[in-house]
Amino acid sequence: MAYIGLISDTHCTFDAPLKEFLKGVDTIWHAGDFGNIETVDAIAAFKPLIGAYGNCDPYVVRLVHPVMRFFSVDGMKVLITHIGGYPGHYDKYALSLINSYKPDIFVCGHSHILKVVNDKLHNMMVINPGAAGIQGFHQVRTALRFHIENGSIKDMEVGEWERKLVL
Repeated sequence: MAYIGLISDTHCTFDAPLKEFLKGVDTIWHAGDFGNIETVDAIAAFKPLIGAYGNCDPYVVRLVHPVMRFFSVDGMKVLITHIGGYPGHYDKYALSLINSYKPDIFVCGHSHILKVVNDKLHNMMVINPGAAGIQGFHQVRTALRFHIENGSIKDMEVGEWERKLVL
């Protein structure tokens, strides 16, 4: 069993509410727009990190994290990229990845909108954790945590905070 913390669009924010919400997870997945290498380093020092860079990430972040990640966790194939979309409205690049890799879980960020959708056509769960940072149009900061066990997602929880930095 794996206990996953899922965040995106931190835009240079990794503060006390995020750390408290993610303190019990085994691994953090980040779906892009870290903001800077210092944020990457802070998250990686806190918990093991698997991430993909976002459209706002500088070159140095892109040296550490690729445009997409594909891996397996406890019987589930996971694909992470920043710009993805959702069923019926996928980004062209994301759709080509989905068709090539056929993931069980497709993770993306970019929209700053929390969304968890079952894509029956592609037989996968689409997960966007929303925005964990304070930059953007979103009104509430969000993050997710869940267990993956024997090929299933279980016990998904949403964290929500005001859009302000808490040290």
